[in-house]
Amino acid sequence: MKQKILTVLSVLFGLLLINGGLNKFFNYMPVPDNLPVELVKDTTAIIEIAWLMPLIGFAEVLGGVLILFPRTRALGALVIFPVMVGVLLTHAFVEPSGFPIALIIWAILLWIIIENRKKYLPLVA
Repeated sequence: MKQKILTVLSVLFGLLLINGGLNKFFNYMPVPDNLPVELVKDTTAIIEIAWLMPLIGFAEVLGGVLILFPRTRALGALVIFPVMVGVLLTHAFVEPSGFPIALIIWAILLWIIIENRKKYLPLVA
């Protein structure tokens, strides 16, 4: 049962990442008008670096696809980890209203990492 729950959450997490990544290339989701000034300022700064947003989008799509499949899920968690650190810090310090959702997404990521911890041991041994 635990594995089925993790698989469902991983698929949802992967699809969320793929959607977010594709939106960085195709801009099909509207941006809310009432974003906090600090968030707009930070996002504008990220966009100023021309290669950064496509890199984040690529990491999200790649990480999301890898997380969809159990065999590549551990690698997907590593690919998406830096992006998720940015998401957590943004919601912790810039836009706290999204912090609970960021924590839920982080809980899924940490569950994936813990379930695959034996695959990571050769990296640190």
